[in-house]
Amino acid sequence: MKKYIYNGKTKEEAIEQATKELKISENNMIINILEEKNSIIKKNVKIEVIDYNDLIDEIKENVNEIIKLMGLTANLEIRRREENITIKIFSDHNALLIGKNGKTLEAIQTIIRQIINNKINHYVSIVLDVENYKDKKIHNIEYLAKKVAKEVARTKFETKLDSMNSYERRIVHSVLADNKYVYTESTGEEPNRCVVIKPKEI
Repeated sequence: MKKYIYNGKTKEEAIEQATKELKISENNMIINILEEKNSIIKKNVKIEVIDYNDLIDEIKENVNEIIKLMGLTANLEIRRREENITIKIFSDHNALLIGKNGKTLEAIQTIIRQIINNKINHYVSIVLDVENYKDKKIHNIEYLAKKVAKEVARTKFETKLDSMNSYERRIVHSVLADNKYVYTESTGEEPNRCVVIKPKEI
């Protein structure tokens, strides 16, 4: 993955040089400040620039390499929105790529995030999905949370959900945040931390 170095008296000047030479907009760059001098004698800012297109190619290459090492083949669809990159994997081996409760998919995602963020020294949100597994899982968690919330509101007895990771717990908290009849709390220690849905005193 190519990294480009530019200098200017200000960050803006260095970025302007980069946009002219690379012929891409600032929105399509990852910019890291490597050095900044601001003295009476000398003013200089050195930046490192990475083209988002190069980054996406790097992510694609790494994901394909991991899948290959698993003895599998797949096609990738990559989309980017600002600093959020989503990779959808399409394969004839979805169950193997997802793993039990999505653990294999989460492991691949963690590895890719670590590799890429170390290489670019900049945080970018990278989310992997196998076809629509995560979308379906989100839908199922939201459905479960609403269903249990109705039961808790009716019976006035709190209910503890099965253990979930932090992302799944956030979905439950979010979907019930404005509920008039119940509220949510996380309890327990990782990896057995879970959400408890409790009735509000009305």
